[in-house]
Amino acid sequence: MNIGDFLDISRDGIGVLLLTVGPLMLISLTVGLSIALFQALTQIQEMTLTFVPKILVTFLSLLVLLPYMISQVTGFMERISQMIINGA
Repeated sequence: MNIGDFLDISRDGIGVLLLTVGPLMLISLTVGLSIALFQALTQIQEMTLTFVPKILVTFLSLLVLLPYMISQVTGFMERISQMIINGA
């Protein structure tokens, strides 16, 4: 294994990481931003109002996105396994 192979694996791993958690983080960001905007407009400063909906939406989106996330990580592991088998 040389430096080029290491950089390719690292780049692929970072790409898989971003593709795996990116949608979940964007959903959480959108929900948090909309709740913050709602709080600013209504001047309701309740702390549980920010956490509970964001946690619920994050868990629900995790359930929906889990097959996609598993396929991304499985594909990455298959590529790594193929590189190990080929001796690259």
